[in-house]
Amino acid sequence: MKTVTATTTIDDLDSFLADIDAISEATDAAIQCFDTDYIAGESHLRRAVELAERAREQGTAVAREPAVEILLYAAGRRQINRALEMGVDEGETDVVSVVSGGDEAAAEQQVRELLGATDASNDGDDSIPRGDTETIRAFFDIGDRELTVVDGELEDIVLERVALLDVEK
Repeated sequence: MKTVTATTTIDDLDSFLADIDAISEATDAAIQCFDTDYIAGESHLRRAVELAERAREQGTAVAREPAVEILLYAAGRRQINRALEMGVDEGETDVVSVVSGGDEAAAEQQVRELLGATDASNDGDDSIPRGDTETIRAFFDIGDRELTVVDGELEDIVLERVALLDVEK
């Protein structure tokens, strides 16, 4: 898994997604872009990718496209329309893109160029900032009470939600 983080401006979402699809097809890599406000940290994305890959290997994936399966796990939801809330939208936005499988190095470089990200000094694994706490709590329905009784941080609760998606099948 490679990641690219950047602040970028998306003028036309359909055109942007078509560019991502073209990179994915050319490199045979799954590429999913997220609004960073919804991401609880690197472990959140890494776990979503691992579980999506496992679901595809076991034949239990819900989505036809690997990138969509990654989105579903990251969102902890089986409903694509609800999971899409984590995606990017038009305008200036902070984006974290996940690249998995295929020619990851080529896909990562092309995504980096598309987003206008500067070259990474760490072999294409950009530091993933923790998203907006209130956005994450609202999206994953994490209340004050749950935060006080759970041993761990907000990211730990999100990781539980991601993992529980397998139980809900």
